[in-house]
Amino acid sequence: MFLFIGFTGCFLSGQEIPPPEDSVPVQDLEEVVVTATRTLRQLSSVPLPVTLISKKQLQKTGVMRLDEILNEQTGIITVADESGFNGIQVQGIASDYVMILIDGVPLVGRSAGNFDLSRLAVGNIQQVEIVKGPSSSLYGSDALGGVVNIITEVPTDSTLSGEVSYRFASFNTHDANINIRKKQKKWGYSFFANTLYSDGYDLRPDLRGQTVSPFSNYTINAQWFHNLSEQWKLFASGRYYQQQQEAELFVNDALLEGDSDIKEYNAHIRLDQHFKTKWNLHYEFYHTSYRASEVLESPISPDPFSSSEFDQNLWRPELRATYTIKPGHVLTVGAGYNHENLDRTFFDDKVTFNSQYAYGQYDFHPWKQVNLILGARFDNHSEYRSQFSPKASANYNIGPSIALKASVGYGFKAPDFRQLYFDFTNSAVGYTVLGYNVAVEKVQELDSQGQLTDILFELSELQEPLRAESSVGYNLGAAFNQGRLRLNLNFFRNDFKNLIDTRAIARRTNGQNVFSYANFDRIYTTGLELDANFRMLKTLTLSGGYQLLYAKDKEKKVALERGEVFARDPRTLQTVALDNSDYFGLPNRSRHTANLKLFYDLPQWNFSTNLRVNYRSKYGLFDGNGNGMIDNYDTTFVDGHFLANLTLNKTFWDRYTLQLGANNILDYKDEENIPGLAGLQLFTKINIQF
Repeated sequence: MFLFIGFTGCFLSGQEIPPPEDSVPVQDLEEVVVTATRTLRQLSSVPLPVTLISKKQLQKTGVMRLDEILNEQTGIITVADESGFNGIQVQGIASDYVMILIDGVPLVGRSAGNFDLSRLAVGNIQQVEIVKGPSSSLYGSDALGGVVNIITEVPTDSTLSGEVSYRFASFNTHDANINIRKKQKKWGYSFFANTLYSDGYDLRPDLRGQTVSPFSNYTINAQWFHNLSEQWKLFASGRYYQQQQEAELFVNDALLEGDSDIKEYNAHIRLDQHFKTKWNLHYEFYHTSYRASEVLESPISPDPFSSSEFDQNLWRPELRATYTIKPGHVLTVGAGYNHENLDRTFFDDKVTFNSQYAYGQYDFHPWKQVNLILGARFDNHSEYRSQFSPKASANYNIGPSIALKASVGYGFKAPDFRQLYFDFTNSAVGYTVLGYNVAVEKVQELDSQGQLTDILFELSELQEPLRAESSVGYNLGAAFNQGRLRLNLNFFRNDFKNLIDTRAIARRTNGQNVFSYANFDRIYTTGLELDANFRMLKTLTLSGGYQLLYAKDKEKKVALERGEVFARDPRTLQTVALDNSDYFGLPNRSRHTANLKLFYDLPQWNFSTNLRVNYRSKYGLFDGNGNGMIDNYDTTFVDGHFLANLTLNKTFWDRYTLQLGANNILDYKDEENIPGLAGLQLFTKINIQF
């Protein structure tokens, strides 16, 4: 949404908006970002670690879904959750703590923590902006680790324009797009549709069933822009997504079959009021819904073996104002209300969250070379303690080519519906997981039924409300931009407390535990990131990035210093005491990640090619020797590996582009640990512009 605050005015009036001192003309989208400050800013001037992915990069690489391109960025890796959904990890911070926006408004639908980025097609994306580090001062809960904002295209041509494309790839994968747009003096519209079908694939033919079952989905996105008067401008958008996938499960050699269905829609309307004075007002209403269902049936039984439902809704009105005190001094204030509910299998009833929030930000230049941004947000929530989230950042231009950047901010993540209201018992194994807010009542009920042998905690300990998870994040960096070379270096540190995890609270008569949730962990992620871009020739660009990451639990480090942790050496079979040098870190975090990209253009032949190589060093999946941490004696590591992708592009008659490509050309596979990696995949794509 916040990109359109600036761009709809430009589009509807047909004139360029006068940029602020540190900005550039707003039509140059590849150099302008909005997510970091909710105002138009030149990328190089933003005092925060921001990654920008342009439409040109999306087109040249030939990716289909958002998770594919994010996995090629420095300090960002895609991580699959227990449901196989691909989320992203930023600065070692898990996907649960990264907010996903589309045109500035949030998307919902995290059944197991990750937001599944593979449900977002890239065919109508203008650019993607990733802000790393705590962003709760502007965006509230779920932005503890950062924000990904997907900016869709706006029409710029008075004649009907757009493109259609078709892509065929391995595993009988078909992807088709149509994207059209048009503007007039006072109105404009855009329409995008995508459909994707695949047979799935099987990495373990020795096991029954496929690794990924056949699926199909489609996306429809329509937008309307209208210049009602010199002062009033209207933006309206609607998006619908649906996916169907076959489902199967083998239980005691019996085949269970069924299907899963996902439906998502977003409705977004905004009215912008531009005064001739220094004020601008923006009135907004947004609604999004995510519904998922799955049914498994036995061919020999009339009753379903299992079924699950997930229905989440969010309504949000918001009012925002910007006031330009003087050139280079901008005040932004806003207030809004969130009403969210979830009706889910394993919840007794539909549950509802209500919250009110207000935020403010002052973006100013106390001196010509220095830019400061001071901001804060207050969230009042019905189910957890109120949160105050401040943030400060600074940019100091040492000269025309060098800038120093620093920021410190507080981020938080509210307890989610699952952590508060879950009521699940695994019928096969016998354990139970209870949400914090229902744990006391359910434990008392189980105890009265004679199903418990022991209650491990005083139930009064569960009366105090579960606290929001929080983090204080620090970033300190420098940027160099001169001629053909651009360098960005950033040191980061994120200190977390009150992390929510499960703990056993009672023991059942079958020997299994009853689990609930509690605040206890204190962890940190720290390291550095380096990005470089060098235009070697007019036709050849080389870029690369590297991240060094340490992600550890402070409590476990204390236990190691006390000599309280042991492991068995698999070579000698001797038990040894561990120290901090043996502590590898948190699960699914690699110490080293890197990428290298080569883009080569031959304009005289209308030909281009690019090679992208990504490296991820080894990482541990879980504690394999029972001492409560991943250490160097564990055997649950995934080996370091390279992934390489190659794409060739040839344009004919200025309108027709043929694309050939190969993803994972090294054919790397780890069938057991990385089932989402399907080996070598070939594709061809035809794109027609009109």
